[in-house]
Amino acid sequence: MPTPELVQKLISEQFPQYAHLPISEVERQGHDNYTYRLGEEMLVRLPSAVCYAEKIAIEYDLLPKLAKHLSFKIPSPLKIGAPSSDFPYAFSLYKWLTGKSLNLLALNESENEQLASDLAQFLKELQAITDVSGPLPGQHNFWRGDHISVYDKDFRAQIAKLADIIDGDKAMDLWERACATKWEKAPVWIHGDFAIGNFLIEKGKLSAVIDFGGVAIGDPACDLVIAWTYFSGKARSIFINENEQDPDTWLRARAWALWKATFELCELNDHQGRGAALQMTIIDNVMNA
Repeated sequence: MPTPELVQKLISEQFPQYAHLPISEVERQGHDNYTYRLGEEMLVRLPSAVCYAEKIAIEYDLLPKLAKHLSFKIPSPLKIGAPSSDFPYAFSLYKWLTGKSLNLLALNESENEQLASDLAQFLKELQAITDVSGPLPGQHNFWRGDHISVYDKDFRAQIAKLADIIDGDKAMDLWERACATKWEKAPVWIHGDFAIGNFLIEKGKLSAVIDFGGVAIGDPACDLVIAWTYFSGKARSIFINENEQDPDTWLRARAWALWKATFELCELNDHQGRGAALQMTIIDNVMNA
């Protein structure tokens, strides 16, 4: 992980006009990128691996174009730093966005219901964009927006590995029914990583959606998994109803959620701990929806 001192050196050498600004760590670092606050109005984002560095140019090009169509804030890129002997990847400077990551908060019931409505509205606005060209799904975004069957071999292996703790027949029935459907409409914009770590909350409401490294044009089912990975009760119903997708798309969304939860469960050595319990809850939610 880059140190604040390294970040200060990179800024001083490549953007000397900002060398006087203090560098501070954010409350929680992500997996794909390391983030540091630069002064009061900017942040520095440094990729953790080459596959994430490759997304910098995509975001730099697309985010300003997408922002024009969205009523919610999204990241605003300012500059791109070059790889060097000190740090092997390109990095980026963004405007600072106010708000706190949802994964650091505990919203009350009414706040979650408002969030469900806001996220549904965001997705509808994103999917309605037709005058901006974008990338197709692929390895660069881990196939988000592609047909769920791209993970068929992996999913079957995961179910076999978890045979002692989940209902494999029920899981495979859902999976195969989902794989038999497809998105019949024109491809639409997807976020690609529509998860709680990428939603900023301010005063109990959605203030911004961040991290568009997985953005593409394709099947929107992958963006709908938040219905089961986070929401419950009335909030889940609001999110589902206000998204207005057809039953087949929701079936594929459930399959995406099931693939991801079983993947995460297979990565855990302890199937009795808190992390496993969370994934088992998601699996139960999805299979009994």
